[in-house]
Amino acid sequence: MKTKHRHELKENDLARAIGATREWVEPRGKQIQLTLLAIIVIIGIAFGVLSWRNRQQGQGQDLLAAAMVVLNTAVVPVTSPTAPGEAPAAASIGATGTFYTEAQKLTAALPKLQAAADAYPDTEAGITARYHLASALASLGRQKDAISQFDQVVQRAGADTLYGRMAQLGKADAQVQGGEVDGAIATLKELAAKKDANLPEDAILMELARAYQVKGNTEEARKTFNQIVDDHPGSPYVADARKELETLKS
Repeated sequence: MKTKHRHELKENDLARAIGATREWVEPRGKQIQLTLLAIIVIIGIAFGVLSWRNRQQGQGQDLLAAAMVVLNTAVVPVTSPTAPGEAPAAASIGATGTFYTEAQKLTAALPKLQAAADAYPDTEAGITARYHLASALASLGRQKDAISQFDQVVQRAGADTLYGRMAQLGKADAQVQGGEVDGAIATLKELAAKKDANLPEDAILMELARAYQVKGNTEEARKTFNQIVDDHPGSPYVADARKELETLKS
């Protein structure tokens, strides 16, 4: 077949393809336009939602950072010793950026943590702020408020996320301190059963054993301490577990 003839055949094929495409498009022109418009609208909405989320996360991070500045501020007791010739301890002269006690610092951090947690509650920054809020409340002895905040962390972050499980562990400790020992034991047993690498089993078992001790259930406490010694021989909790076992024997 000559080159010229082959070229003509290709042109005819192209012309037929273009014609067929035109025949299919023309009666559907309005439908195609609407479809393209819908795609553009969907892309625009997705871009808007993404921008909104990024803006929320950024603003949430700013609020969290402001709270963490207070939470990470040094505590300098009034009675802190100073060497001869040195200026008094910062807190003793009321210097900005220091607190006399840990409780004073945590109390100052609470409203900032609350604001960061409530402004954008479902963002990573909001969840982080709420976890620190719950921990601060527990340290201040406000166990019921702490448990409520820990529950919100679990609800918003998800029970199987890192913050969710850390919050469950924090809640269990707050429950023990608040006298809700049975609830703490149930929470700790559930966590220990999950075998989550993000939460060391030996640490959870130690908390569980101590909860049994608070409850007065020495038999379960003994079993749990023995589990730490037998199943986690390299654990930093083994020495404490052995000590507690000796105490229980006596």
